[in-house]
Amino acid sequence: MAVTLKDVATLAGVSVKTVSNVVNGYAFVKADNRRRVEAALAATGYRPNLGARNLRRGRTGFIALMVPELSIPYFAELAGLVITAAQRWDWNVLIEQTLGTRERERASLGSLGPHLIDAAIVSPEALEAEDFSELGPGVPMVLLGEHSVDLPIDRVAIDNVRAAQLAVGHLIGMGRRRIAAIGQNPHRGTAALRLAGYRAALAESGFPEPNELVAPAMNYHRRDGAEAMSALLAGAAPPDAVFCFNDLLAVGALRAAEERGLRVPEDIAIVGFDGTEESAYSRPSLTTIAPDKAAIAEQAVKLLHRRVNSDEPFPPEDVQTPFSLRIRESTTGSPG
Repeated sequence: MAVTLKDVATLAGVSVKTVSNVVNGYAFVKADNRRRVEAALAATGYRPNLGARNLRRGRTGFIALMVPELSIPYFAELAGLVITAAQRWDWNVLIEQTLGTRERERASLGSLGPHLIDAAIVSPEALEAEDFSELGPGVPMVLLGEHSVDLPIDRVAIDNVRAAQLAVGHLIGMGRRRIAAIGQNPHRGTAALRLAGYRAALAESGFPEPNELVAPAMNYHRRDGAEAMSALLAGAAPPDAVFCFNDLLAVGALRAAEERGLRVPEDIAIVGFDGTEESAYSRPSLTTIAPDKAAIAEQAVKLLHRRVNSDEPFPPEDVQTPFSLRIRESTTGSPG
């Protein structure tokens, strides 16, 4: 039979209320009573009935995470970190893949409501302000990234412009002068920001912007990076460095350069963005901008927990999380 709070209380020699306070994390429990309850919990193997607890609180025990593509390692890694962070608050995570289209993003919002979830973390690509009315009323939400939506909603992001400037500044510091960019896409908010950072870095160093070296990418997969790099290398004056707007584009660019017999970084240097695990194991290993994905996940879940459990409204928060430039073989020739 399942162990009950009463069983634990009997073994610990305390009241059921004291056991409940310990299980629910309340601070005001005498140290001696807490130790006895924790020992009894361990001895009996007690596990709380989360379904009953959520029912009493009027909660579902689930939050939603909406991301464009799980096949992109950044989002897969982020999803795992969100699940880990949510578990600390006894939340399960429902994951929605939107493919980054407005129609799918709207449909995903519309399918979620307070009968299914307590809150939502959304990484939008194409949503407009009016689309957020699709989410059920009273469902707290946190946006990930710097997609421009003029709404009073909590947001967690890195400074994409400054991060891109750092990446391109590194290439300039390595002596590169014809620096290309792969990833221009009018439907991706982060693409515009990373392009702005690329342009700002060139302008700061007095370099003219080489429009012929800005390559579009309809998707952010390896094939798109390889095709864009092949087109750049076929030009009359090919680049000596490339800043890619995500790591998959950069891995594809590495492949295209290798197929043309170019050495990386001797003939052409390459920088990615996202700090994915794959970037450390490509050959050569990839220099990349690495957002602190664990901090993004922790901050997003923390904001949701505060919203769900607050009795009073509070102003929306805009949280900036750290990032770093991981310098590796694709720009320096050494592992880094």
